[in-house]
Amino acid sequence: MNRLRLAAAALNQTPMAWETNRRNVLAAIAAARDESVGLLCLPELCLTGYGCEDMFLAPGVQRTAVEMLVECVPETRGLATCFGLPVFFEGAVYNAAAFACNGRLLGVVAKQHLAGDGIHYEPRWFRRWQPGAVGEIEIAGQTLPIGDLLFDVGGVRIGFEICRDAWVADRTGARLAQRGADILLNPSASHFAFAKQEIRERFVLDGSRAFCVSYAYCNLLGNESGRAIFDGGTLLASGGKMLLRGPRFSFADWLLTTALVDVTATRRARTAFYEESELLSVSEGGLTAPADFHWPESGGEAVTVRSSAGDAHTPGHPQWETDEHCKEEEFARSVPLALFDYMRKSQARQFVVSLSGGADSSAVAAMVHLMVQLGTSELGLAGLIAKLPVVDSAEANRDLARQLLSCVYQSTRNSGEVTRNAARTVAEAVGAEFIEWNVDAMVDGYVTTVSQAVGREFSWEFDDVALQNIQARARGPGIWLLANLRGALLLTTSNRSEAAVGYATMDGDTCGGLAPIAGIDKAFLLDWLKWMEHSGPAGVGPLPALSVVNNQRPTAELRPPSAEQTDEGDLMPYRVLDAIERAAIRDKLMPGEVWETVRPQFPTYEAKRLAAWVERFFQLWCRNQWKRERYAPSFHLDDENLDPKTWCRFPILNSGFERELAELRARVGEN
Repeated sequence: MNRLRLAAAALNQTPMAWETNRRNVLAAIAAARDESVGLLCLPELCLTGYGCEDMFLAPGVQRTAVEMLVECVPETRGLATCFGLPVFFEGAVYNAAAFACNGRLLGVVAKQHLAGDGIHYEPRWFRRWQPGAVGEIEIAGQTLPIGDLLFDVGGVRIGFEICRDAWVADRTGARLAQRGADILLNPSASHFAFAKQEIRERFVLDGSRAFCVSYAYCNLLGNESGRAIFDGGTLLASGGKMLLRGPRFSFADWLLTTALVDVTATRRARTAFYEESELLSVSEGGLTAPADFHWPESGGEAVTVRSSAGDAHTPGHPQWETDEHCKEEEFARSVPLALFDYMRKSQARQFVVSLSGGADSSAVAAMVHLMVQLGTSELGLAGLIAKLPVVDSAEANRDLARQLLSCVYQSTRNSGEVTRNAARTVAEAVGAEFIEWNVDAMVDGYVTTVSQAVGREFSWEFDDVALQNIQARARGPGIWLLANLRGALLLTTSNRSEAAVGYATMDGDTCGGLAPIAGIDKAFLLDWLKWMEHSGPAGVGPLPALSVVNNQRPTAELRPPSAEQTDEGDLMPYRVLDAIERAAIRDKLMPGEVWETVRPQFPTYEAKRLAAWVERFFQLWCRNQWKRERYAPSFHLDDENLDPKTWCRFPILNSGFERELAELRARVGEN
């Protein structure tokens, strides 16, 4: 035996959705068997779902996960595979992969490097397994090895790097290679971030080359538990050569990629690569668990791709993944997939958006449009509707977009015909229902009531912010009522730049249950809308109607028209704001350092003007942490996230950088 078919599966799982998760796991195993796969890699914590949070510590969840494992193992007849689950062992919970072959459990590998940065909190629930340590655990009456294991299955040695185990300098694969590993499996739950796939491909290729092994990387898929998006993107490599990249952002329940690998070839390479003194005996640094197995015949095509949606995917690297607009493409695919999963998993009947005719709300409407277009392209109209059981299928067959999205333009006396026309144009272009109503009566009612209570009339000269905010807040009750009547999910439309400086009315334009674009900055969003107008994602194309949005200057339209209000006039140029935010929040620089950093980026602005904007940013940032704590859940898209529940912690009560801003003013005065 020198060739076998290696496979990796991407699964769309849901925390503690036992039957759904098991169905996807077993479907992937069945598809692998149909493809004559000998070894299949399933994702990290695939039985429970990765996002169980503190429920990983619940004995009932641990117990049910083991029950699911025991039910699935008999289905591994004729092949070998791994099942990700939490395992309780000697007083602690471990993030583990149970390895089974031909209907029998062989052992349990425990993760050695836990992800505790960014959106990850694994050390809160799991204990890190120590390299080289091995114990014994009883599962379903069978005593099995647990820990740092290498499996010798039918003469092929198989080891594991569980997700982060491959991201660190001290990779577990290095020691496994020294112990003679032929194949490394990487079951992962690696959340999406812009350009992250390049990093994954690099460690897969480097690992397969440096360790002289064949390598299978798999990942979760879709919006599993709310904030994180998993892009799938399975990878198969051998000896430093990428054999197959699986499709990303699929709407399927599962997706399987397979490739033929030559074990003899990688062994020859290892013999030439490693000095004899570098190799370890099978008993050093852990345990090698043996198992008899006759590997299945591995003929057929060199690589294959299958999914629950049928053979709709073609092996290869889509051109858009290497295009100059890859970030725009990833944004256009990740958020629609996340919206689709959030909708169906939350049992919402549709989305409702308060469509102002501006950039943010139009971008949200466009994302729902892309959800319909991309989902239909992959699954077909009937297949997409079938995955939305709460949607009226008869009506949806006639007009799916209208069934899934309602857009409401809520005008006041300060609204203009330009934004009204833009809102209607965008809604019609994406096929959504368009509704409009006026909220002046409600605004006037609140103003009159409070004015009488405090004994004075309000004016724009003295009560500017309060009069702006009451208009935004008056829009909340009506849009919530419509969403409740329709069993819909109300989407908020704030972006990250606004979140950074609190440029949003709490309980007004922040109303909603999900904030799909809160993870992206305004400058990129404006560029993306222009790209959507003229190009759009591959396979879908542009949305020309967005020209009515792109030709405007962003405005809240909350002051009288004579004020000629614009967002950048209220704040500062968005590109300056975003540059300051990255330096201050992502890079953790102090005000003076931020000023020095952004000056070369914007040479056309005076140093004093930039310093004033830096000071304004820090003041607004510090005052508005309480708002960021209350925003609706948002999707994680990159390492510049401001979500305090998953990424960026900051004290609600703070100094306001008084000392540091005084130092900045002094430095500016000296220049």
